[in-house]
Amino acid sequence: MNRVREQFDLHPLAIHVSYLINLASVDPVIRAKSIQGFREELVRAIMIGAEYLIIHPGSYKDQTLESGIGAFVSGMSAAAKGLPKRLVTVLLENTVGCGAQIGSKFDELRAIHDAADIDTGFCLDTCHLLAAGFDVASYTGIKRTIAEADRILGLENVRVIHANDSKGALGSKLDRHMNIGEGQIGLEGFGRILNHPYLRDKPFILETPVDHPGDDQRNVDALKNLCKVK
Repeated sequence: MNRVREQFDLHPLAIHVSYLINLASVDPVIRAKSIQGFREELVRAIMIGAEYLIIHPGSYKDQTLESGIGAFVSGMSAAAKGLPKRLVTVLLENTVGCGAQIGSKFDELRAIHDAADIDTGFCLDTCHLLAAGFDVASYTGIKRTIAEADRILGLENVRVIHANDSKGALGSKLDRHMNIGEGQIGLEGFGRILNHPYLRDKPFILETPVDHPGDDQRNVDALKNLCKVK
């Protein structure tokens, strides 16, 4: 594994849990399967030496937001019981906030982080930010968003950025990823994000659609072309 990581420069190595996992659920069947599924994800992450394991905070359906956050935290703790707690950092990813999703507001992510008894940090998704109401597409909006993230989350705790353009408009709560430059953020918006002095040294990971062969490489090239040399 280490040889492959060196060959492809996989530093840091971040993996994403299954989207079916909902640790905030109070449904006994969903909750039991989610805890077991998350434990298996933790074990795999530790086995391959991943630095980060990324997870969405889930849905608090049929309960209050506060109860949902508590259920998520206790679910993480139950899943991690008996495992080494410092070998992988769990990154809480922000959401668009549709329905009963947890994590569209920085305060919600911070509440989980502060209550967790395992090592946690944050992954910020650009599409999710815009759809949740953070205007990362404009000069003043990205400046305000980063200042708020620093104040509430602490930018040192933001370990990974998911770079995705957004089909949905600002505040639409629509979780639909687009190719870089083809959505509501646009090339100018991504240029400001990539070159912001507080973000440019952080790892960016694409989660863009693959509709045609080579789309992944085209998105990588688009981001590279927007990066200014230090």
